[in-house]
Amino acid sequence: KNTSGVLVAAKGDAAHRALSELFARHDIDREYRAIVRGAPRHMSGTITTQIGRSHHDRKKMAVLRGGGREATTHYQLDEVFGDTRPLAALLTCRLETGRTHQIRVHMAHLGCPCLGDPVYGSGAPHRDVQALLAELNFTRQGLHAALLGFVHPITGKKMRFKAPLPDDMTALVEGLGALYAS
Repeated sequence: KNTSGVLVAAKGDAAHRALSELFARHDIDREYRAIVRGAPRHMSGTITTQIGRSHHDRKKMAVLRGGGREATTHYQLDEVFGDTRPLAALLTCRLETGRTHQIRVHMAHLGCPCLGDPVYGSGAPHRDVQALLAELNFTRQGLHAALLGFVHPITGKKMRFKAPLPDDMTALVEGLGALYAS
């Protein structure tokens, strides 16, 4: 919900079962673009945690010390926006697992939640970033499913689908770039 980009839908029961098995085996390539508040400390990294239902809010997922399911996200920092400190950043995230809200939970865990995320985006972004979000009427989390790749469960053919960054996220990246041009 409120994430743009590529998704897969099965047209029949056999395809649905086969796709479910691919997801369960983590045999699907998934790449997302995220616009986050702040920036991770490192240019790239891997986050591996346990994710499960929050003990404080059952509607949310959370990083747990135990009892959750293992979740792994690899990220690459593509662009940082800010004069003296990072106020926002554009990331590419590649999923090794596929837990509910995994990227949103992992980015929040790193202290850089997706911009516009009403559930995991605790704390307001810098006032300039807030003003830009309002000006652009950006009302969703800055998360986009950019790539989905898998072997077709019926034909065995390698499939790869890409979706370019949507207009609203492109405008946000351009606006952040204009705000913090060097």
